[in-house]
Amino acid sequence: MRRKFIGREQELAELEARWRSGRAELFVVYGRRRVGKTELLLQFSRRIHGKTLYFLATQVTRQEHLRQLTEVLRETFHDPLLESLTFTDWEAVFAYLGKQAQEERLLVILDEFPYLCEAAPELPSVIQRFWDLQGKNSQLFLVLCGSQLGFMEREVLGERSPLYGRRTGQLRLRPFNFREAALFFPGYSPREKLVAYGILGGMPAYLTRFSPERPLRENLLREMLQVQGYLYEEPRFLLRMELRDPKVYASILGAVASGCTKLNEIAQRAGLTVQVASKYLGVLQDLELVEREVPFTARVPQRSKRGRYRLTDHYLNFWFRFVQPHSTMIEAGQGPFVYKRYIVPHLDEYMGQVFEEVVRSYLRLYADTELGLLPVSRIGREWGKDFEIDLIAEHADGSWTFGECKWSRRPVGMRVLKKLQRKTENLAQFVKIPEKVRYLIVSANGFAPELIRRSKKDPERILLLSIDDLLGIRERKP
Repeated sequence: MRRKFIGREQELAELEARWRSGRAELFVVYGRRRVGKTELLLQFSRRIHGKTLYFLATQVTRQEHLRQLTEVLRETFHDPLLESLTFTDWEAVFAYLGKQAQEERLLVILDEFPYLCEAAPELPSVIQRFWDLQGKNSQLFLVLCGSQLGFMEREVLGERSPLYGRRTGQLRLRPFNFREAALFFPGYSPREKLVAYGILGGMPAYLTRFSPERPLRENLLREMLQVQGYLYEEPRFLLRMELRDPKVYASILGAVASGCTKLNEIAQRAGLTVQVASKYLGVLQDLELVEREVPFTARVPQRSKRGRYRLTDHYLNFWFRFVQPHSTMIEAGQGPFVYKRYIVPHLDEYMGQVFEEVVRSYLRLYADTELGLLPVSRIGREWGKDFEIDLIAEHADGSWTFGECKWSRRPVGMRVLKKLQRKTENLAQFVKIPEKVRYLIVSANGFAPELIRRSKKDPERILLLSIDDLLGIRERKP
């Protein structure tokens, strides 16, 4: 049974509006593997009233691509001319598509476009000539879709690409945020929804592997803690597909997931020189798998020596922290033991960092609409020798919000607020902070009565956010 399509309504609405316009479209869709590009485009094709040609490229030769595409053309158009014909060049393919699109609206999706170009490097130039002479005056809706971010940005969208200036629009599809990911698990408790997000991240392909009908523990044992599970081998597959030297990248990702946050620590753990480690980390940053954080108050962030590296993909972070180090036991069928001995005792500590990221994301997305604050212009963390502030956000009016995030199993009380205020006062001794500041306390397990009363007395300066507020389970009134 097909699982219900979740999310991407804004993206679908944009594609449908372009379809209804009747104008020729050369639209580029790109994003990381497993982010849901193909499913989005297929969903789009099901919603429109018109003819669709969908072709998924693989790593084969030019001739094989053209042979396979000819078969798809036969099934799509039922043209007697195609029964005895196999296309042997891309110019003829696009001439045929252009002719068909003169008479009716036609959606053509070329998925994994980089594979087509790998086999036929002339293809971008072929499409350029076709678009300039015929395509832009037709009813064709051509979608070029790809997972190789560097290729799509350089060879399709870049200034040196033959296609530069021809695209009519582009969409970089990104992983779901925490609130969108929660939609995959309607029967889970709010806390379980965030744990699922902390394990799987925002990739639809991973979120769909956990059944909302099964408990989290069972999903984890079935999909990640046994060798037959889809999510057990997935990181190794991804690294082999996307990167040269996958073992080196795996060592670096493992080092960061284990708690090595400084460049020299990562290099030492991975057995690399600092220069080599920095180069590999740069690639991972370009792929948005790793992020270099600097303190919020750093004057020149690019040059700050206080930078810390962290994994931005929760699934990879969880896998490299809890699965990969214990793969020997998992392959011996000891997944339940790994879960009980190595995951359960440390899961709350792990989720503490995920919870902080969720709150920062919440402020970026909903500070104005749900908290009644002005939009966030920048946000981050602050740390020093003997203190750390979970979040500082600067708003459009120049005011700052200082935040503390508690993934605890007990209600949060006044002690947390007072501690946050002391940290702010200490920071003010070294950094100029604005006169207008507020304090945000976020708890995964409610608040003590005294703190609730304190917030009600000064609602402009002391804000409380629950896990239900984060997930939008109850409506907040700014």
